[in-house]
Amino acid sequence: MTEDEFDAFYAAAFPRLTGQLYAFTGDHGEAQDVVQEAFVRAWDRRAQFLADSAPEAWIRTVAMRLAVSRWRRAKRWLELVRRTPPPTSVPGPDPEHTALVAALRELPEAQRMAIVLHHLCDLSVQQVASETGAPVGTVKARLARGRAALAKHLAVDEAEGPVREESGRVR
Repeated sequence: MTEDEFDAFYAAAFPRLTGQLYAFTGDHGEAQDVVQEAFVRAWDRRAQFLADSAPEAWIRTVAMRLAVSRWRRAKRWLELVRRTPPPTSVPGPDPEHTALVAALRELPEAQRMAIVLHHLCDLSVQQVASETGAPVGTVKARLARGRAALAKHLAVDEAEGPVREESGRVR
């Protein structure tokens, strides 16, 4: 079978085979996938199709086997998932972390970016300046203002207990 003959065969047989496999699988997308895969495998054998009496039957058989194989794989995966116990619950963030995130949200974006890059990502002032495109002096000012604002947001009455600063120290 030449390339042109194969193209004509594909155009005529694909919709019909997809309909048949859709009836078999119950999933139109899956039917299209397995028929397409069968045609890809047939492409390498197109010279032999001239001798075969029923190339469409060969493609249908391959597509059905692919569909069954996918179904078995999906069934095994589902059994594995059902046997795997659900993950244990993960504790939520501690109050100190939540307070820090809330305080960071209160800062202007430029200050927040400088604080996060310098203190949480461990970048130097020069690296923060390079990454943000701001002069070094501006980064230093943003860090100073951001720290001062964080200190106000994280300030706690003595009755409420200690608060952990962004550096990890307890006040």
